[in-house]
Amino acid sequence: MNSSRPYLIRALYEWIVDNDCTPHMLVNAEYPSVQVPQGFANDGQIVLNVSPSAVRHLHMDNEAVSFEGRFGGVPHTLYVPTGSILGIYARENGQGMVFDLEPPMGDEDDEIDIDDSTPPDDEPPRPSGRPSLKVVK
Repeated sequence: MNSSRPYLIRALYEWIVDNDCTPHMLVNAEYPSVQVPQGFANDGQIVLNVSPSAVRHLHMDNEAVSFEGRFGGVPHTLYVPTGSILGIYARENGQGMVFDLEPPMGDEDDEIDIDDSTPPDDEPPRPSGRPSLKVVK
């Protein structure tokens, strides 16, 4: 199946804008193919205001989010692969979603060899310990 991340990003963006809030994206600025102004990144991360009033030519697809934005009054074209997006949230109240760090996708020519000589397990291993949830704001 395709990654659910780009679908969630688009849905949350629309939800945030529909509620008259300002959508912000937390981006891993060191992820391969990311094109953001490096001078504005802190600890390898950058927060981008992607509200309709702050960007031009916003395009969101399954591969990346791209748009034109201004940093310090200077226009920049930004390209943000969906795997580099660590979260999307509303500036006003922090509501949104944080994503796990996603490893960069390899070339499609790279194939993983699977050894079919061992039979599959009847049951997947069970996780040990108690499940836990943590509220992230």
